[in-house]
Amino acid sequence: MQYRNDRAGNPISALGFGCMRFPKKGGSIDLEETRREILRAVELGVNYFDTAYIYPGSEACLGQILAESGLRDRVKIATKLPQYLIRSRESIDRYFAEQLSRLRTDHVDYYLMHMLTDLDAWHKLVSLGIEDWIARKKESGAIGQIGFSFHGNTEMFLKILEAYDWDFCQIQYNYMDEVSQAGRAGLEAAAARGIPVIIMEPLRGGKLVDLLPAGAKQLIAGDPKGRTAAELAFRWLWDQSGVTCVLSGMNSMAMLEENCRIASDALPGHFTPEDHRLITELRALINEKLLVGCTGCGYCMPCPRGVDIPGTFRCYNEMSTEGRGAGRHEYFQVVALRKEAPFASQCVACGKCQSHCPQHLSIIEELKNADRALRPAHYRAAISVARWWLFGRKRKSR
Repeated sequence: MQYRNDRAGNPISALGFGCMRFPKKGGSIDLEETRREILRAVELGVNYFDTAYIYPGSEACLGQILAESGLRDRVKIATKLPQYLIRSRESIDRYFAEQLSRLRTDHVDYYLMHMLTDLDAWHKLVSLGIEDWIARKKESGAIGQIGFSFHGNTEMFLKILEAYDWDFCQIQYNYMDEVSQAGRAGLEAAAARGIPVIIMEPLRGGKLVDLLPAGAKQLIAGDPKGRTAAELAFRWLWDQSGVTCVLSGMNSMAMLEENCRIASDALPGHFTPEDHRLITELRALINEKLLVGCTGCGYCMPCPRGVDIPGTFRCYNEMSTEGRGAGRHEYFQVVALRKEAPFASQCVACGKCQSHCPQHLSIIEELKNADRALRPAHYRAAISVARWWLFGRKRKSR
């Protein structure tokens, strides 16, 4: 196993164990199979385990296994404050105490503000005294290092990155998200500040393996080095020195063994020019199914009406490449839950975006198509309820 250091110089395994999708049996977590895999992961050198308050049964399962096996002091636990549920300083304490109880521990090594999509979410926590709370928990040893997990665009990631002296961060990143989400620009900005980056969704929830088009599968089958789709995606990440740890939701022993094998020799800079060309070709084959030829360059931004044009098109394209549900889920999570509404319906057809588009896209018309596809009636209703929960209730409480 390769290791890369956190901000304090502590070694973190290049491969982290994502605990959102533990093996299931009869609809519940299979405790014994999960135990077997966690014990083997530790034996193979994995020391970073990532869970969250809202992962059903995950914290309690991880806590039980680590306590009963005596492994707590050999691993690092990362879990997350459900900031979207927080309404008071007292609730921060309540959630954290519940997490310690579930995890059967007196401290969390890496604690994240979960799923920040907007700077306003952090400002809300600041208004509730989160900075003082963090300082006290770190001083007492209840929290080792503090970070945040992020879903959103690069611009917002950079703002959140600068809003606090973070110890680490966690981003969605893979070879298809190089210019979306936090993207390579966000990864490199964090690295420039000395902030370790934990990678989630390295395979887009398995879609970069299971939903590849036929041409991409044929290209991988012809790889002279015999690498699988998953191995190529992992190695592309570990080739980058700014990547500290890559999370994988390993729910089979075979997957665990294979990922640990890859992580044992995937050093920064090991990718060859031929390897990079292969990834470029893979990306092009996947993008052949795109509904809109948007490259995410951002020349169309900022929109005078606040529409997130690249974000909308990326999620619209994902409906074609990864399924309608996947695209809508991504839109809900990354675009719809910002305080300042970024919806395509706000477009007034001023034409500014189209005049700046290097691809000469019919942005105004395509935004209408994307909005109809991404926000059918039932999704609009769900988005309205979620936005009321996040923003409307807070305004009324002032």
